[in-house]
Formats: sequence, C-alpha cells, structure tokens
Amino acid sequence: MNIRIAQGDIAGRIRSIVADLRSLEGPLLPILHEVQDEFGYVPQEALPVIADELNLSRAEVHGVVTFYHDYRDHPAGRHVLKLCRAEACQSMGGDALAERIKILLGIDFHQTTLDGSVTLEPVYCLGLCACAPAAMFDGEVHGRVDDELAAELVEEARR
Repeated sequence: MNIRIAQGDIAGRIRSIVADLRSLEGPLLPILHEVQDEFGYVPQEALPVIADELNLSRAEVHGVVTFYHDYRDHPAGRHVLKLCRAEACQSMGGDALAERIKILLGIDFHQTTLDGSVTLEPVYCLGLCACAPAAMFDGEVHGRVDDELAAELVEEARR
C-alpha cells in the first residue's frame, strides 16, 4: 500500500491496474479491490480514469464504490477492526460490544483514531454466526468476542 504517490502517478497506476484486469468478466470490482490494495483507499481521482478505461459512466463507478462498504474514500489506520453487524451477532450482544469498542477507541464506525492507529468498520457477516459476536482484526477473524477480548484487540490496535 502506497498512499504517498504523486497526483500524476495516480492516473498512470490506475491505467496499469485496469490494463492488467480489464479482460476479466465483470472487471470493475477486481479493479476497485486492486486500487484499494495499492493506495489503501479508492482515490476520487481514480473514478473518472476507471470509467473512461472501462467505457462506463462516472456515476456507474461512483455508485459501485459507494454501494459496497469495503471500499474506502480515505486511507485507513494502521489497523482495521471490523465488527459484524448481522442479525446473529446482534442477537448475541453485538450492539453492546460495538458500543463498548466505540467508547474504548473514542470513534464511531467509518472513523479512524486521531493517532491513526485503528479504523473501525462495520461488516455485514463474517460467516461465524455460530460463534457470535464476531470481529475481524487486520484480516484475522475472532469469534465469541466478549469485553475481555474486545479490550485485548483495542490494546493491540493501539500499538
């Protein structure tokens, strides 16, 4: 992830990503994922380039980016903590867990702590319904998250 790239280089890198993936069937989502992997988010200046390269309208590309919660419009913190917001997790205390973590971090969903250490994001199912409530910390899933494990995850995120 390189979030310190010159403005002119963004369009060039985006075109390169599109060229590598445009032959896929339905290439927009893989392209957006690759752009986010490259920059840490999907820069606004990438949208018209992608639209032009794929012969789509800017509105179509913007609509996809804003529809899916996984795409960010700004860089994330050093760590990303995702909390499952699906019904199974909510029924097992997910709402209370989310409020506890928000208080511990001092932020709400879609925000990053002032020190840049952690971004908190909602996710709508991690596939651990039998182990609810669930969370994902830097790509690693955790089931049966209680107050103690939540505090450990927040402490690890602050490092």
